[in-house]
Amino acid sequence: MKTMSADRRMIKAAMAAPYLERDEERALAVRWKDGQDQSARNRIAMAHMRLVVSMAGKFRSFGLPMSDLVQEGYVGLLEAAARFEPEREVRFSTYASWWIRASIQDYILRNWSIVRGGTSSAQKALFFNLRRLRAKLARGDTQLTAQALHQEIAAALGVSIADVQAMDARLSSNDTSLQAPAIAGDASSGERLDMLASDAPLPDELVTDLIDSERRHNWLNSALAHLNDREMKIIQARRLAEDGATLEELGIDLGISKERVRQIESRALEKLKAALIHSDPAFALQM
Repeated sequence: MKTMSADRRMIKAAMAAPYLERDEERALAVRWKDGQDQSARNRIAMAHMRLVVSMAGKFRSFGLPMSDLVQEGYVGLLEAAARFEPEREVRFSTYASWWIRASIQDYILRNWSIVRGGTSSAQKALFFNLRRLRAKLARGDTQLTAQALHQEIAAALGVSIADVQAMDARLSSNDTSLQAPAIAGDASSGERLDMLASDAPLPDELVTDLIDSERRHNWLNSALAHLNDREMKIIQARRLAEDGATLEELGIDLGISKERVRQIESRALEKLKAALIHSDPAFALQM
């Protein structure tokens, strides 16, 4: 009740503010523009508060408090007053309307849902015009299917049908807490969070990966046993180390040419392959 009373007082005060004649408005704008006279800017703003209230009233259907809409509109009004250029000979109300509307719309987009929607001009147009266009088309003589309705709206706003469908679904449902009961009214049904699919591997997948990893580890150790000391050193340095050594580095270390290192490495790999295939013939299919 207190909020409603405060809203009424605010609206009443806005409607009671005196209008400004064109010459007076221009004189105040010049005082603000040239001399940064705060009182002149405030008089311009207060004289146009009824414009803010009127604009805010057009967005009440989004379910946000009227007082908040008016406050955001007033922010836009002050921005317009700060940027207004009286030498252009345009009435302030015409210039301020865009800033007021933009400020209110930005507020609605930020607060209408906890899930932030698109902020492109096309997405904004879709968000604020979808309901109006849907109601307008539904009042026509021809009954349109949902698909045809979405096509008409997409064509009117210059967006894709997929964007219309996504926005329609978003506007048709409210935010729901993941801590809410899975079945409405049944606290014993668990939470909606419990119904979300997990991206983690299934238990049988984890066990299978563990067994396969151990099997591959045993195969590799068994195959490495077939290498001599120099082959083992080259394979470990070239293939099993995190930062593999170059042929030239190993050649210097072993006192042989890098071409000889390459030959030994190639022979060692062939021995490993043969040993792995011998231990498990199915390994040949994975090569």
